[in-house]
Amino acid sequence: MRRYSIILIVLGFNFITSYAQSEHTYLREGNKDYESSNYTDAELKYRKALEDKPNSTKGNFNLGNALYKQGDRFDSAIEHFEKAALGAKDKKTKAKAYHNLGNTYFQKQELDKSVEAYKNALRLNPQDLGTKKNLQLAKRIIQQQQQQNQENQENQENQENQENQEQQNQEQQENQEEQQEQEQNQEQNQEQNQEQNQEQEQNEEQQSEQQQEAQEQESSDDREMSKEEAERLLRIMDDEERKVQEKLRKAQGQPSKSSKDW
Repeated sequence: MRRYSIILIVLGFNFITSYAQSEHTYLREGNKDYESSNYTDAELKYRKALEDKPNSTKGNFNLGNALYKQGDRFDSAIEHFEKAALGAKDKKTKAKAYHNLGNTYFQKQELDKSVEAYKNALRLNPQDLGTKKNLQLAKRIIQQQQQQNQENQENQENQENQENQEQQNQEQQENQEEQQEQEQNQEQNQEQNQEQNQEQEQNEEQQSEQQQEAQEQESSDDREMSKEEAERLLRIMDDEERKVQEKLRKAQGQPSKSSKDW
């Protein structure tokens, strides 16, 4: 978070005469260290003062300031500002404690708690311009953060939508490529089937031709054998007829003569 200038209230170093001498001494020494920016030493002195009077409003308030100034002791500062606010008897002191409590929450970036602390301070001291300024600043930062969060959410949603759209487009493209590949495979299969069918038809046609040629050859062979057989039969018949004629001539005592000329 960017650094903002907020107003820290330092409780006036006025002492009540009824304080014990040791508490008075430690508070005074702690104030000197604080004014010299020796915040760690001031912390030790204020803690010594609180040993004598743990619920001291000034002791807790000033200790809260010393812890706040160290820059990394905000949780401890909150604890003592709350004690100061609860123990304060007058409204102005209580309002100052809430003001500084709001500043501490602001530094921790707990802005909702910071706004609530500033509101408590203004309920007690409505005319405090410093508290009003810090309250407006905290509210403005909250509003900016909300707007930024909304923009981030919208950007994230847009990015997710874009990624989803890209994924859908990629899936669609993959599906189209897969479909094209299937169509190509189907066409190749059809072509292969057609070639196989053509080849099979050619084989069948060739086989049919071969069978027809074989049948024609057999028929031709049959025809030739029938002619030879007929001639053979004729010869046999002629021989038989000669034998018959020969027998007849012998029986009649006549020389044999063929009845036919060949």
